[in-house]
Amino acid sequence: MNAAKHRRAKRIEKACHPERSAAGGAVGVGLREDGVCGAARSRWTSYFSAVGAALGKKLEVLRLRAAPPSPAGASLRMTVFFWMGAIALALTPVSAFAVGAGVKAEQKQKEMEAAVAKAANSPNADLTKLQCGNLVYAGNRSSICFADKFLTDVARDTTLDVGRNFVPVKLDAENVFDFPFCVWSGEQDFALTKKEREHLRKYLTGGGFILSSPGCSDPAWDIALRRELKLVFPEANLVKLPMSHPVFSTVKRITNLTDKKGQPASVEGLEIDGRLVMIYSKDGLNDVANAKGCCCCGGNMIVEAVLVNVNAFVYALLY
Repeated sequence: MNAAKHRRAKRIEKACHPERSAAGGAVGVGLREDGVCGAARSRWTSYFSAVGAALGKKLEVLRLRAAPPSPAGASLRMTVFFWMGAIALALTPVSAFAVGAGVKAEQKQKEMEAAVAKAANSPNADLTKLQCGNLVYAGNRSSICFADKFLTDVARDTTLDVGRNFVPVKLDAENVFDFPFCVWSGEQDFALTKKEREHLRKYLTGGGFILSSPGCSDPAWDIALRRELKLVFPEANLVKLPMSHPVFSTVKRITNLTDKKGQPASVEGLEIDGRLVMIYSKDGLNDVANAKGCCCCGGNMIVEAVLVNVNAFVYALLY
């Protein structure tokens, strides 16, 4: 019995690790007493890599090397197959499942952003309140990775009658002018249509205000935004706002800005005819921790983002 078990163990060892048979043994991954290829606990990741990559081949080798068909032989093969599959599954790295979860979260975010774009076709807003639009642009681009929590803070800290949620609105639609304040965010490269560029200029020169930053501090979106602003406002530039600017003391006094890494940060502003019409941060003002459905990590977001957003909203109404 022991001799049969030893021979079976040798067959499995040779099938699983033929290089060991030639080398006379290896360190790290060993053979358990029951003859099933196993991993030393300190090397389970290496073991899974080997098992997972050649699992099909190993099972085929085991099948071919098994005894002639018989009830006992079939039982042996079923037992070996079961334990090989169980070990491979048990030792699957957590990251393998995390990748799947990440894909699902990203897909869910895209679906929610598509819903935002669809809702912008017929925005439903109580215009007796001060509403904040969430711009849908470049056809159907938008973002759910900009939290509207700061609107609740505005209502709490002031006497303004404010809508507590963003209202999706298309940049090329006429009703964009019903919203005195809008957020503009997203990821990846984009290009505005001719009508969107015309409306952007009309909106900002006619009294509107935009608060903007890319999702996840995305550099491609940052480049695209700067390119579009230069096309629409060739006479103006985004410039760094000094901490002495009134926007940093309208509601809450903000003395300094820091990014998520603890480094000094800043925001930029766009002025048209001496009036600040836009606040922008390439690092992020999105407050993603409070953005429902967003799978973004926040990039290098500014820690004081919510305070900046509250001040920007009230500033836009006062100046």
